Amino acid sequence: MRCTYCGAVGLEQGFVEDTGEGSRGYARWIAGPLERGLLGGAKSLGRPRRQIDAYRCPRCGHLELFATEPI
Repeated sequence: MRCTYCGAVGLEQGFVEDTGEGSRGYARWIAGPLERGLLGGAKSLGRPRRQIDAYRCPRCGHLELFATEPI
């Protein structure tokens, strides 16, 4: 893979961690615009979710994120 910012080859695979209350330890992509509930949290019930794959450029540090597999 090639960095879309600086053009370097060899992006390093990783993931985006989520350590908030009730988290599963990894971030997820959720379809649709952000809507907040009464207590300020995001409304996500019933919305499609996808795994986020992250790749980091070793030269400039730019992150490329891809919403891949449904979860």
